[in-house]
Amino acid sequence: MQRYGITVPFDGVSLSEHPAWYERLAELGYSDVWTGEANSSDGFTPLALAAVAAPQLKLGTAVVPVYTRGPGLLAMQAATMAELAPGRFALGVGSSSDVIVEQWNAAKFTEPYKRVRDTVRFLRLALSGEKVDAEFETFSVHGFRLGRPVGEPPPIYVAALRAGMLRLAGREADGAIINWLSARDVSQVVAEVGEGKEIVARIFVCLTDDVERARFVGRMAIAAYLNVAVYAAFHDWLGRGPLLEGMWTAWRAGDRKAALAAIPDEVVDALVVHGTAAECREHVGRYVENGVTVPVLALLPGGEDLSKTVESLAPRSA
Repeated sequence: MQRYGITVPFDGVSLSEHPAWYERLAELGYSDVWTGEANSSDGFTPLALAAVAAPQLKLGTAVVPVYTRGPGLLAMQAATMAELAPGRFALGVGSSSDVIVEQWNAAKFTEPYKRVRDTVRFLRLALSGEKVDAEFETFSVHGFRLGRPVGEPPPIYVAALRAGMLRLAGREADGAIINWLSARDVSQVVAEVGEGKEIVARIFVCLTDDVERARFVGRMAIAAYLNVAVYAAFHDWLGRGPLLEGMWTAWRAGDRKAALAAIPDEVVDALVVHGTAAECREHVGRYVENGVTVPVLALLPGGEDLSKTVESLAPRSA
């Protein structure tokens, strides 16, 4: 059965109201809920609510940064979720970005590939119940052992953009988490991960048949993300550099209005799913056809109200 997820928590809905939403998501046929972690809710608390409110749902972090928690704390939080939702939780980790790590969390964003690799290796040991006493290349852990062993260690996914991290996900993790790419880009990305791995994709959606409104919302989101160095490098690698050079040049010059105007419609239409419910479902389906195993909708503002969007895009509404 095709899995079909959605990003939580929902904007404009208090966490105390989310249990009822989780129950409704399960009724509508959503299989998964996934969280991010930037400057809103942390990645674990909304999933803990979901674990209790809707025991049918699979849960995942997409993603928590490897720099903003110590390795031991990250292992403890993953183990806690695995105990609370046995067999239903997946831990997605990633390097995040220099903005989140350095500017917001006072850590050094150095050697992200190695830090992610070392964190995955540590987590494999720690979540197996072993006592970890090891020197990794980017950190050391001495004498750590989980006080509450995990009966079933959760799968670990790596958030990846370019070839090196994608290959790391294929080699040492259980899957890859991808985002801010088109359905056509998926084939290029999946080829680097290799066969037999889960591919979780966060897919940005604005449910509206008002094309100009959707493109305005899409441009705002694209400018916020794709001017961050790691995403700019990703899209250059994908071959989208010439289309985005105008935005990058204007953004570096401090002209935000010109940067937004420089984003071509074809880029917005490729990276942001919009249109009627049927059109949005068809577009999401193209991601699956090209290799995504778990599509995860990320709802952008500007479309229909939340209840209508969640119901219209649900699997059982198809």
